Amino acid sequence: MNKDDFVIFAEPGDFPVDKVKRKNALLKKFHCECETIEERQAVLKELFGAVGRNPRVTPLFYCDLGFNIFIGDDFYSNYNLTILDCAKVTIGNNCYIADNVGIYAVGHPTDRLLRRVDIEYGAPVVIGDDVWIGGHTVINPGVTIGDNVVIGSGSVVTHDIESGVVAAGNPCRVIRKIDERDRKYIFKDIEYPPELIEKHYGKNK
Repeated sequence: MNKDDFVIFAEPGDFPVDKVKRKNALLKKFHCECETIEERQAVLKELFGAVGRNPRVTPLFYCDLGFNIFIGDDFYSNYNLTILDCAKVTIGNNCYIADNVGIYAVGHPTDRLLRRVDIEYGAPVVIGDDVWIGGHTVINPGVTIGDNVVIGSGSVVTHDIESGVVAAGNPCRVIRKIDERDRKYIFKDIEYPPELIEKHYGKNK
C-alpha cells in the first residue's frame, strides 16, 4: 500500500458530502433510467475517476463516492458489486468480478472511543490485470492483488496476494500457482476442446 494514498476523515467537513450527492444522482440514473449497456457505460464514465474500454457493470451496483474508482479495459462485474471508495480503488484490464463482492477501501478505528466520534480512514485497494474474483468475496482496506489471479468464492482478502496464483479462504491464502494444467482443463477433469485452445490462446495470453 502506498501510504501517501491513505486518508483520515476526523472532522465533519472532511468527508466530501457534495460528491456523495453527485454519486447518488448518477446511481439513480444508472439503476432507474438506463435501458441499454451503452447508456450504463456513459454513466460509469461520468461516475468513475477513469474507465477503460468496454466496461460492463450489472445492476445493482453501489459505491461511496465513485470518483475514486479507476478501472481498465474489458471490466465485468455481476450483480450487487459494492465498492466503498473512500480511498482510491484501482482495477486493471480484463478483470471479472462475480456477484455479491465487496471491495472496502475504508475502515474505522479499533479503539472504541475514537470509533464513537465517527472517525474513518481510507486505505487504497489495487487489483491487477486478468483477475477473477469469485462470488461473495470481501476485499479489505489496503490490499493489493497481483496480475493473473483467481480468488475463490467466499474469500476474505486481508493481505496482499502475489501474481499468478489461485487463492481462497478466510483469511484468503495462496492455494497453488496457475500453470499449464489450467490451459488444458476448464473445470476439474473436464478438458477444453482442442480447437478452442488453438483458436483463442494465441490471441489472449
